[in-house]
Parts: sequence; structure tokens; C-alpha cells
Amino acid sequence: MDIKLLLVDDQNLIRMGIASLLGLTGKVEVVAQLDNGLNVIESIKRFKPDVMLLDIKMPKMSGIEVLALMNEKNISLPTIMLTAFEEHHLVLESIRLGAKGYIRKDVSLELLLTAVEKVYAGEVFVQPVVTSQISEEKTAQNENKQDGLSSNEIQVLRLIAAGYSNNEISEIMFKSAGTIRNKVSFILAKLQVRDRTRAVIKAIELGVI
Repeated sequence: MDIKLLLVDDQNLIRMGIASLLGLTGKVEVVAQLDNGLNVIESIKRFKPDVMLLDIKMPKMSGIEVLALMNEKNISLPTIMLTAFEEHHLVLESIRLGAKGYIRKDVSLELLLTAVEKVYAGEVFVQPVVTSQISEEKTAQNENKQDGLSSNEIQVLRLIAAGYSNNEISEIMFKSAGTIRNKVSFILAKLQVRDRTRAVIKAIELGVI
């Protein structure tokens, strides 16, 4: 079954390009395209998408404002933020408001499809180049505070941010699924958060990933 996607971006060429490319995959159906955030709520109700790709900066209504309005109206939809820039405060704000992914507009089709599939499956996905840039900014401001995390735990966090499930992480790190589950539990305890998404937010804030 195709993943039904709502695409919101004020740049026509980028929006049309993304829609065309995703259509070629045979896995995603772009059910609606919008050039601003004003009609997002109406389109969610009308088209019932599974995932939304949402431009973070738009002149009439920004992606951040769209997420805030969705929260106000108790509307939940797995959302990936699109950006032409890497601005860590916008990454954090959008994830705090419920976004499940964050990617640059120059992302490859393969990575874009991965992001859509991961977010559709309930995972988070922050493009690695974005987290790397944020980490560099944070390190430049401050010494990299690891909050007691081991190098293995930081690696697990980076894989979580990149959208990998516990089972996939266990395969990548050549550890059992049980070991990875335990590592994730330790990470949540050390960061004093209750779920994987909040762990990613906290790790970005600390400049760990």
C-alpha cells in the first residue's frame, strides 16, 4: 500500500520536483500539494495523509506555526520538516512541537524515501548532516557535554536520530536486540527523558549528536 503524503512548500519547482520523484518510487502517493501553511488543517481532514512533508520557512504561515496550530487543535500527523538551511533552534523547536523528522531540501531521493518510511513506521529521522552541523555549532559554543554517555551510547543515539529501529541498530552494531534495548533504557535514564524522540532532542541540545 502506498504511503499517502501531504506536501507543503512555497517553492513551486522544489514542490513539483519532490512530488515527481516520490511518485517514481511506487511507494508514496502525494495526495495533495500546498504552497503555504494556511490550508494545512483543512487538507489533513480532507485527504487524510499518513505523513506530511512541511517546509519550515514560508511567507504566509511557517512550518513552526503550522505545528503549533496542529497542537492547539489536537491534530496528530507524522511530519518531516523541509529546510534549505541547518538552524539548530528550528530543528529543536519543530521536534518539540511534534515533528518526527528534519531534512534538507537537497537530500537524495533515497534518503528522502527512507525518512518518509521511517517516520511512517513511527520512528524519528533527523538527517545526519543536520545533526553533525548542530553538534559542531554546539561544540564551538561550549565543550561537548556528554552527560555521562559512553561512546557506544552516543553511537546508538546517532542511529536513533537517523531513524533506525532497535533491531536495525543491533544489526549495525553486532549486538543482540536485548542489549540494544537495555542501552536505550540506560540512555533514557541518563538523559532523564521518557522516550526516544525526547532523547534525540536532549542529545541535540547537548551537542552530543
